[in-house]
Amino acid sequence: MIGQGTADVFKEAAGVSVGLAVVMIVLGILAVGVPFASGIGISILMAWIIVFSGLAYIAYAFAASGAGRFIWRMLIGIVYIIGGGYLAFHPRLALASFTLVLAMILLFEGIMEMVVFFQFRSLRGSGWILFDGIVTLCLSYLIWRPWPFSSGWAIGTLVGINLIVSGITWLMLSTAVRRALKAV
Repeated sequence: MIGQGTADVFKEAAGVSVGLAVVMIVLGILAVGVPFASGIGISILMAWIIVFSGLAYIAYAFAASGAGRFIWRMLIGIVYIIGGGYLAFHPRLALASFTLVLAMILLFEGIMEMVVFFQFRSLRGSGWILFDGIVTLCLSYLIWRPWPFSSGWAIGTLVGINLIVSGITWLMLSTAVRRALKAV
């Protein structure tokens, strides 16, 4: 039996989860509304993350214990900075590259969600996890099949749809948890 203190913690967590689900849904709607701009924005952000990773590698090089390791880390950092910088200043190329990577990520996510569903299928509301996994696998296929032509719309639209579906999934699961806790 769940104690009152533990039930309160779960209720609070479910409330936060509902809030995060709503934020995911709103962000998803915005991404679907302006897919090309969303895709370019995501690509530029990812490119700059790669640049900053390169800077971190260079900083890490100074902690190396030996010339070989120092040079190797410096070279990796320089490659990251040059590659990330190139992608940051060529966002259409970055968008095409990231679109293909997104297809692979969504494929893996969809498979993992189906695995999670089979582990928790006896729980109330777990069908939403299966639904999310199937939709995510379909999105992966919709990106991969026409790639690279899908790059103009895919990142913004499909990330937006994925955010909406995931947000609805979390909303449904959170409300199911809240209902179950009220019964306790």
